[in-house]
Order: sequence, then C-alpha cells, then structure tokens
Amino acid sequence: MHIASRAQKIEPFYVMEVAKAAAALGREVAHTDAPMVFLNIGEPDFTAPPLVQAAAEHAVRTGQSQYTQATGLEPLRERISAWYASRFGVDVPARRIVVTAGASAALHLACLALIESGDEILMPDPSYPCNRHFVSAAEGQAVLIPTTAEERFQLSAAKVEAAWGSRTRGVLLASPSNPTGTSIHPDELRRIHQVVQAKGGITLVDEIYLALSFDAQFGQTALALDDNIISINSFSKYFNMTGWRLGWMVVPDTLVPVIERLAQNLFICPSTIAQHAALACFESESIALYEQRRNEFKARRDYFIPALNAMGLTVPVMPDGAFYAWADCSAACAKLGVKDSWDFAYEVMHRAHVAVTPGRDFGTAQTANFVRFSTASSMAQLQEAVTRLRSILI
Repeated sequence: MHIASRAQKIEPFYVMEVAKAAAALGREVAHTDAPMVFLNIGEPDFTAPPLVQAAAEHAVRTGQSQYTQATGLEPLRERISAWYASRFGVDVPARRIVVTAGASAALHLACLALIESGDEILMPDPSYPCNRHFVSAAEGQAVLIPTTAEERFQLSAAKVEAAWGSRTRGVLLASPSNPTGTSIHPDELRRIHQVVQAKGGITLVDEIYLALSFDAQFGQTALALDDNIISINSFSKYFNMTGWRLGWMVVPDTLVPVIERLAQNLFICPSTIAQHAALACFESESIALYEQRRNEFKARRDYFIPALNAMGLTVPVMPDGAFYAWADCSAACAKLGVKDSWDFAYEVMHRAHVAVTPGRDFGTAQTANFVRFSTASSMAQLQEAVTRLRSILI
C-alpha cells in the first residue's frame, strides 16, 4: 500500500514509545514493593470537579447530545469570554472564540487555514513535537531555532528577525512551554509580534498551560497585545479534562468564518456532552477547586526541582508554569555510564522503576542532554521518585 508522503514526514511520538515500554514493565512490577512511578506523561492526576461531572450526567440524562454549531455552544463561548475578562482583564468577544475538539483540533484548523505548501513556521528548540507536526500536516515546514537557558528556552525578537526568510509565514510559540515550563516575558512577546506584523506574518501562541502560571509577570495572555494574535487553549490542563477532548481558539474576526467552514467539514462539532460539562468549569465552586489544585502543582514544583538539582539533574531555568521539569542529565549519564537522555530514560526505568521522557521528541538543540519530568503526579509519587533516583545517582 502506498503511504502518502505527508504521513511519512510525521515522526513517531517518542514520548508514547517510551510510555509503552514503561507501561509494559509497570505491569510486571505492579505487585512488587517497587511499582513503577510514572513521571513521563503530561496529564494531571486530578479529574474533572464534581460540578463538571454532574453537568455531563445531566446532559446525558436529558438527551442534550445532538450536534452543536461547529464553533461550539454559544453559552460556552460566552463563559470563556467572561473568564478572560475576570481572570486576565482582557476583552475577548465570544464571537471570536471557536470551541474545538481539544487544542489539537484548534492547532490543526489554524495551520490548515493559514499555511500554504512550503511555508515555514519558526518555533523554539526545544518545543512540543506535535506542534511542528501540525505544521507538517498542512504541508508547511517547521523551522526549529535553538534556544538557551539564558533565553528561558524561548524565542526572542532578535532571533525571529534573523531567521525570517522569503518562505517564512509566521511563528508558533508556547507560553508556558512544554517541555520546559517556561514562559515568554510579555515585553519580549510584544517585540516578537511587532517583528512578525512588520513582515506581514502570523503569530500563533499555544496557551494551554497559561492558567497554570505561578508568576504574575508571566501569567498574562498574549491576547492582551493585539487582536491579530491567534491563541490556542484547552480544557485539558488547568481544567483537568484531558480525555474529554475539548479546547478552544481565539482568532481575529475575519478568520472566524474560515475556521468555521473548515471545522464543519473536518469535525462537524466538538463533543456536545463535553461542552455542556465544561459550562460548569466556570462556576465559582469549580474555579476555587482549580485554584487549590494550581497551588498544589506549585508545591510539587517547589519540592521536586530543588531535589533534582541536589542529585545532579540540574534544571537550568525554574519553571514558572505548567507541570514539567526540563533537567540536564549529562552528569547523571556519565555517572551511570550511558550515552544520552534516551539511554538514561531506559536505565532509570529498569533500575529505579521511574518513567521519564527523553529529550529526543522536543528538538535537536542539546536535547540529547535533557530529560523531561512531569510533576503532574502526586506529591507522594514525586517523593518516592526522588528516593529511588537518589539510590542510583548518589
């Protein structure tokens, strides 16, 4: 069978390859005194709050399961709009909000709407691998620009200006970022956007971890800068609805009918049950619970990062959001006698029964020296992981 070239360009999602190996070993050791500790997948250990669960049950019982508009339930778009006003002090009209089948669908739609075959999109290295694959699926080319710890592993206006070429269409940024948990300073983001606008390009910002910011100077939406910025968001991370597959995007007015037309044809609409459930995310009781959980994620970060640093798994930039630790494992690799982060991940998987993600997925700029830890697991799990890692590293 002939496989389309666009499909062949999509690399394996190595996070999931390692996850499969960890899951297989996890089944073998599940009933031992050292079951697997999974710090490899970026998924909150919290589930949807009671009000959200109840709203989903009510929608099922009352038969609210027919197709919605491709742009999503109007009441949900209104609540998202109100949340931007109350949380970030930004006026985002509901008409510019399109509810999608997860942030993945939003990125897919944005890329299909804006990228021509051969267009180049500038992205930081390291960055989330699926984002560049959305560009590839639209027959564009992701151009990864190496970043440093001094730059918080984010692009700068100067680097965007220097890398811009005749085929460059725009930038795709993430703030906070996966895998680093670092954000772009609003002033630098403004400068980047000014460069992009001057070139006639597009600024796409993945903000799915924005509400999980721990530092006020970074916890600001890019939408405060300009209505021409396209923001991608999700109910998965802050709202703890990963498997519900619900997200949204905010686009300029002129782009709404284009996105709607694409969404009608590709997805018809997001999950109706999930949309009705998500209405309850914005109730005061739910928001209060989400804020408690955000504080818990911060407490986990504040415990885990110093513990990693103390055993030589150095995190060069303290994450200001999300639930990741991007750790330099060079010294640990030398101590264990392994080549790079890929081998390190398998070594600690087998010797310590701790699953982590090697840097291979996230780019090529020094990623062989880094591993990503997820701090989305419980404090007890993080403490156990630290104990086991210390046993083989110290």
